[in-house]
Amino acid sequence: MIYRAEIKVLLKRSVLDPQGQAVEKALAILSYDNVEHVRIGKYMELRLRASDKTAAEAQVREMCERLLANPVIEDFIFTVAEAEA
Repeated sequence: MIYRAEIKVLLKRSVLDPQGQAVEKALAILSYDNVEHVRIGKYMELRLRASDKTAAEAQVREMCERLLANPVIEDFIFTVAEAEA
């Protein structure tokens, strides 16, 4: 079966995000005064073959832990669903 995974990787809350701060300041300069906090991260989509959803989720978690996220400074979340044809 083919599955589609969506992965979001963000800096941990305890890690300074200078890119997010720069975007937040730029938005204020552009009169978006209602924006209170910006964090910049990464978004990834991938398709993978697996015997079932549980196996797909386990593989995606392993990918995130081994390559896609730096566990020292980043957290990740993901969803896995059957891919559309």
